[in-house]
Amino acid sequence: MSIKKPFTRENLDACLKELGKEFRRLNGTAMPAEIILIGGAAILANYGFREMTYDIDAIILASSAMKEAINHVGDKLGLPSGWLNMDFKRTKSYSDKLVEILVYYRTFSNILTVRTVSAEHLIAMKLMSGRQYKNDLSDVAGILWEHENTGKPIARDAIDKAVDRLYKNHSELPPASQKFLDDIFASKNYELIYREIKENEIQAKEILLDFERDYPNELKEENITLILEKAKKKRK
Repeated sequence: MSIKKPFTRENLDACLKELGKEFRRLNGTAMPAEIILIGGAAILANYGFREMTYDIDAIILASSAMKEAINHVGDKLGLPSGWLNMDFKRTKSYSDKLVEILVYYRTFSNILTVRTVSAEHLIAMKLMSGRQYKNDLSDVAGILWEHENTGKPIARDAIDKAVDRLYKNHSELPPASQKFLDDIFASKNYELIYREIKENEIQAKEILLDFERDYPNELKEENITLILEKAKKKRK
């Protein structure tokens, strides 16, 4: 859980602009490329409530020159290795149906087309992850809050259909995510829930950072929930 330089909406676009230029230089113009932003990067591209992300997860559809372009841009801008990657494809939030529900974002250098995921499907992915120490559930609340404020509310039925489309049915979602979805639509106070969940996520991350400092190399994905539960009980 090392600290890395965050990406904001502004420097995300700057990085993608540089990537488009570098890919064009290496690849020429005969074969265009496409990148589909997922997770935190998709939130930054489409919403104002999230200020930063430490991960740029994507689906990359391009020639082999893209890997070299990514490395060159990373070196030029001082970005961490793998600053743009497809690691999320190994997580439970990934679905091969994602390429069917895309939203256009921007085109860079007339060769790199960037797309994101539609709101209800992005919510479905966040619910599937449902991590207490990340921004998963606060992102769900934030998306609902922002859509409500702009007069384009997202219906519960649309989210249910998105979950079914990506993951077959609701039984695939973690029980905590299912309960969260029920509770937030029952409350309808998206802003309040966003702020409460965000605070809980910050506390959870602090707990895990403390644990990792005290017990190096002991923190695993499978023991995170138990560690957080014990720490929260101890604090109470």
